[in-house]
This record gives sequence, C-alpha cells and structure tokens, in this order.
Amino acid sequence: MKNEAPYTVPFDTMEAFMADALKGVGVPEEDAKVCADILINADKRGIDSHGIGRLKPIYYDRIKKGIQHPVTEFEIVKETFTTAVIDGHDGMGHVIAKRAMQMAIDKAKIYGMGMTVVRNSTHYGFAGYYPLMAIENNMIGITGTNARPSIAPTFGVENMLGTNPITFGMPSDEPFPFVIDCATSVSQRGKIEVYDRENKELPEGWVIDRQGNSRTDTKQILIDLVKGEAALTPLGGIGEDTGGYKGYGYATVVEILSAALQGGSFLKGLLGFDPNGNAQPYHLGHFFIAINIDNFIEPDAFKKTTGDILRDLRNSDKMPGQDRIYTAGEKEYDKWLERKDTGVPVNDALIKDILAIKAELGLNQYSFPFEK
Repeated sequence: MKNEAPYTVPFDTMEAFMADALKGVGVPEEDAKVCADILINADKRGIDSHGIGRLKPIYYDRIKKGIQHPVTEFEIVKETFTTAVIDGHDGMGHVIAKRAMQMAIDKAKIYGMGMTVVRNSTHYGFAGYYPLMAIENNMIGITGTNARPSIAPTFGVENMLGTNPITFGMPSDEPFPFVIDCATSVSQRGKIEVYDRENKELPEGWVIDRQGNSRTDTKQILIDLVKGEAALTPLGGIGEDTGGYKGYGYATVVEILSAALQGGSFLKGLLGFDPNGNAQPYHLGHFFIAINIDNFIEPDAFKKTTGDILRDLRNSDKMPGQDRIYTAGEKEYDKWLERKDTGVPVNDALIKDILAIKAELGLNQYSFPFEK
C-alpha cells in the first residue's frame, strides 16, 4: 500500500464514524457531534494535521487514559456584558471552544465586541473553525490557544512555548473569507505527524536539538519533543537573521492571553505531567474575540473593501516561474472544491487507526472502501 492516500471516505461517513467513536468512549452524543463536525471541517479544507488523523491519538486515546474528560463541565467563573472567564475542567476542547466563541459572538451582537477566555481546556482542533463562526455572523473573529511546550525561545534550545496559533478571520465578497490560521512556529506537531504517517523526513530548520543543530529524523523527533530533547523553531527560523524573534514574540503574546487573563496554566505547566511524572490533563487556555462589523461600517462595504484588497494582492506582479499568488483562505477553498465530491483521503497509518477503533468499539455498521 502506498502512502499517498490510495483511498477516500465520504465526508458524512467519516463524520458519523468519528462521532460514534467519541460516543463509544463516553462523550455525550451532542458533544460528540460537535467534535466530529470540527474535525471533519479540517479535512474538508485540506488541514489534514487536524482532522481524522487527530481522532485516535489526541482525543480517543487520551480519554481512555483518563487525561481528558469525555463529559464537559462548562463553568462561567466571571462575566460582564462584553467578557467572560470560563473554566473547562479538562473536558472536550472543541465543545468548550465552540460555546466560548458563541458567547463572544452573542455579546458582540449587542455591544459591538465580545471576548471570552478559557482555562483548563484541552486541544480544540483547528483554530480557524472559531473565526469562521464569527464570519457567518458578519463579524471579525480572532482566537488563540497555548499548547504543550515545543518551541524554543530565540537563542534557546529548551522547548518552552507551545505552537500557539493566533488566528484571524474576516468576511469578504468572494466565495471564501480571509482566514489566516497558522502556528507561531515554522511548523507544528500536527504537520510533523503527517510527515511521520507518510514516512518522510522533515525539511531543514523546522526542529533543533539541544546543541542548536537542525534535525530531520521525523519519527524520533516526535519522541524527543515530548522528552525535551528536541524543540521546534519559532516562525522566522533559527536565530534572528531571518526573523525568528518575531515568531518567538507572537508565541509569547498568545501564551500571555491564554493564561494571564484567566489565571490558567502556562509554559511547563502544560506538559501533561504532574510533579511526580504522572500523566495528567494538559490544562490548556484559549481566548476568543468577536467584533461586530456593523458597529463600524455596513458589512457589505467591509466585504467589498476586503475583497478588493485580496484581489489586488493576487493580481500583483508575480515572481518569475510562478503563475499564481494566493491570499489566506484561498488554498483551503480550492481544496474543498477538489475534495467535496470524493471525501477524506486516508493513508495506511489512518487506516490502521480507523480499523483499531472500529474493532474496539464494534462499530460494524461502517464498511470502508479499504476493507474490500
């Protein structure tokens, strides 16, 4: 079997399977559907690092190990007209995040802006999902989350900061909105996991060892990131010459906003281990901001200006040998057009995970093309 995903599974089938898998380990039905919806939306957009590939190792297995709670307790600790502090009590990050973003949107509908912050959450899937919720309401959406340590500070070699994405979404008059959703590291663990599933070595400059040298041995890197023997480089790369201090700075911004406003855990407190070395929940923090465009300008006028900016950028002079300039959100839209009639591509590593879950839970109502 080849690694370039020789099979595809229809999106609705895979979404239903993921929901049933999560239900099988104790996630309530409606919550399981929320999680599956967010996961499948990553696959629809070609964000394979955060779709079905994350189901087993990041959610299913963690629930089974007792380091993530399948039933989510969403506690509002403090609330004002425009803000809220939420404790997720280590429940399902997707469920916590969707409710928190919706709170920000509801506040922005009345007061023009809304912001919520979360402590004691877990991995919330691909960050772009939440600004897309704001966009559907003619709003600008912003979110960020901290994560277990993996980035070394500029001139450092110890993994201290998470990949800490900061994500913006803005509506436009085009078929797709502007959504910039990326880590503050050169790459992130999910993409390294994709390389591992495809048995590929990493490009130079993504990861360094304890001596500051670049590493490319994907499989061992995934082990050493957890052990602290390897670290991701910040956006901009190693040192200052290519702007690594910028990624380091933005990662720190996300860390502060994901911990300081809500009294949450940070840096080494997110390793997933207690002082005795026992596995524990990751206690992640998030923030969500919704800005109601109508409080500033008529939404269609905003969309038209946004669209004009994006079109002017794409129509600008191209580098020799390049036939296209992209704007954020465009490649994901193109991937959706490519995949909408075929479904989720699955390679041999994903097939193994899917079949393992199916066998463990007895989900025999599903018949996948790779089983024939």
